[in-house]
Amino acid sequence: MPIPSTNNFTPSERILVDDLPYVDQEYGDPVLREAALALVDEETRRYRPTKNYLEHLPPLELSSFETPLMKTEFERLSQKKPMDVLSMKRYELPPPSAGRLNDLQAWIECVDNSMAQLEHQTTRILNLELMSEYGCESWRIYNTVLSQMISQSQKQLQELKKQIQDVNWARKKDQTEVGDKIKHLEATWFGLITKNYEIELACAEIERQLASLNE
Repeated sequence: MPIPSTNNFTPSERILVDDLPYVDQEYGDPVLREAALALVDEETRRYRPTKNYLEHLPPLELSSFETPLMKTEFERLSQKKPMDVLSMKRYELPPPSAGRLNDLQAWIECVDNSMAQLEHQTTRILNLELMSEYGCESWRIYNTVLSQMISQSQKQLQELKKQIQDVNWARKKDQTEVGDKIKHLEATWFGLITKNYEIELACAEIERQLASLNE
């Protein structure tokens, strides 16, 4: 567990740090662990949040990146309507209807549709030829860029892990030094308490002896 620094708090916000995870060894005691968990459960049951910790943030906007097509599709899904069947009408080459067989404009429209379909197929063939000629090289370039991105991400990950490890080592060093001071002070306190107890016993014995002499 990290040790928060009290230097970044105002006097009214300063906190007392009394936990040294790298030094304290009591966590391994099952009895103490169960007692701590019981205290946590009790606090959890009694605690009721009274402050909205997200009130300083702007309201959540879920539709910022929705395109008109996405909005239409979401609306269709919310209404549980089936998806429209893929229309192949634009690829058909129908002749003029029976009532317009003698209409020149109808035949012109059919010819224009046929030319558009032919141009579309020509473009598809051209794209396939370009893909056959340049597709492999483009794919290799894409893979190279992707590999560079992976290497960069892994480097950033390793750097972040190193920073985390440095922080943990610094915490352990600080806590170990503090733990040694606490142990020394605890031993000093215990020695003084023992000495005071011995002095009190000696004083009590002297008082008893004095009382016996005065009898």
